[in-house]
Amino acid sequence: MQDASGLKVLRQMDIEGRSMADGRTTVLLEDGTERRSNRKAWIVGGIVAVVAIILAAFFFMRGGDDAAPAAGATAAGKSGAMPTVTVVVPGRQVTGTVISGTGSIAARREMPVGVAGEGGLVTRVLVEPGSWVGAGQVLAVVDRSVQSQTAETLAAQVRVARADADLAQSELDRAKQLVSRGFVSTADIERRTAARDGAVARVRAAEAQLAETRARNNRLDIRAPAAGLVLTRTVEPGQIVSSGSGVLFRIAQGGQLEMRAQLAEGDLARVGTGSQAEVTPVGGTQAFAGQVWQVSPVIDPATRQGIARIALSYDSALRPGGFASARIMSGASSAPVLPDSAVLSDNQGSFVYILNAQDETVRRAVRIGEVSDAGVQIADGLDGSERVVRSAGAFLNPGQKVIPRREGGQAQPAAAQPAAQPKQ
Repeated sequence: MQDASGLKVLRQMDIEGRSMADGRTTVLLEDGTERRSNRKAWIVGGIVAVVAIILAAFFFMRGGDDAAPAAGATAAGKSGAMPTVTVVVPGRQVTGTVISGTGSIAARREMPVGVAGEGGLVTRVLVEPGSWVGAGQVLAVVDRSVQSQTAETLAAQVRVARADADLAQSELDRAKQLVSRGFVSTADIERRTAARDGAVARVRAAEAQLAETRARNNRLDIRAPAAGLVLTRTVEPGQIVSSGSGVLFRIAQGGQLEMRAQLAEGDLARVGTGSQAEVTPVGGTQAFAGQVWQVSPVIDPATRQGIARIALSYDSALRPGGFASARIMSGASSAPVLPDSAVLSDNQGSFVYILNAQDETVRRAVRIGEVSDAGVQIADGLDGSERVVRSAGAFLNPGQKVIPRREGGQAQPAAAQPAAQPKQ
């Protein structure tokens, strides 16, 4: 019995040693058999049970309303996540064909001013280039000392003629009073009447000569034919001028300017009177609005180009004679404009993907208009109110459900529901 007890003790010690080595618990039963249990498994199971209890308590505190979205998210994860795409609503923009050209700036109506009278010595010049003048304003004064003396002489002759006419009229009046008494005959009255009429005619002739001389004297001054902006001046005080001196001043009538844009024959055919344009002088960044007011009726046979004249309002930055570039809008129309990435094409033609009310992709055939830096004009197929996929359309299929995201905004899943109201 003692040997059996000792063997049992030794066996128990051996079992405990093996239990410490492999992490399992082994118990020696009364009948001598061993029963083993895994201690690590029990420890892991206890930890999992504690975590499950904590999670259950957390969801219980939040309420049961989150169960449905969680289930939906789980279902979505099983079926595959929906792609998020950026969409744009293009609306409608006024666009048109842009025709570019270059040319020079000039006065729309340039008035060359020279000597209208007999000329003479210039004593004063009253304006400078860039000055605004009115109609009839004196630009330069010419010496008139000799002409003034001639006018004084003629004025004196007018006074003499008037005195002679007054004397003839008085003699005629006295003779008429003496006719009834028989002292003056009828023939004498007729002679005195003729003398009076001759004196009056000489007065009128003298007055006409005086008026002519004064008019000539007034033409000695160089005057502006109409209101406008002085562009150039080629006369100085002390200069002798005459009718052969040429142009002394150049004036832009009303200050109106224009650009004479040279366009190719094909482009000129698409430009019409009234087309809007933008003119940018060389060396500047500011663009000036203008309007085509005349299209050249002829084409230069050497260059195959014509001229479109663009009317411009006065601005100090617009200098006649300067070079400028022009952008002329032709055939303006209102249409949606999309970025290049939104328009796709295949064997069937050009198309875009739009989203329906269920956020499903729908293929829409379109017809492309003008292509510019602003984007692609859609001539037909869209009205501008659709949600168009901006990019990644090549990776989509018709009828595919997506999550739309407005440009610059956040993604909004199609199945998103309003937040649940707290239970009462």
